[in-house]
Amino acid sequence: MKNQVRTTFTDRRQDAMEAKKKLLEKMKAAPKADDPEVVARRAEREAVAKAREIRHAERARLKLEEEARKAAQEAADAEAAYAAEHAERLAREEEEKARAERAVADMAAMKEKRDRRYAARKAR
Repeated sequence: MKNQVRTTFTDRRQDAMEAKKKLLEKMKAAPKADDPEVVARRAEREAVAKAREIRHAERARLKLEEEARKAAQEAADAEAAYAAEHAERLAREEEEKARAERAVADMAAMKEKRDRRYAARKAR
């Protein structure tokens, strides 16, 4: 609702001046920068900010350590996987080599058997 009693320009101007005076009085009554209470609050805020910075630095350090640990673990896992794959590949190669040697030996045995048969046939 509108204030029907004080609606003129001078009334509004006077209300504004009173509001400014109250604000100025409030600012004058505010504690000064060298007031012990203000100094204590500022020191407390600075201590809290410093503690926050320390916690932040600690979290960052722990995060870096965790990342380094994970990287080392991944490298170790990759190395173990490579070693297992290498060992498996060597075992496969040895098996293939042994199989090839058996095949050569079998072919030599078959040839020797065949040659004996031919020799026996010629001897008859």
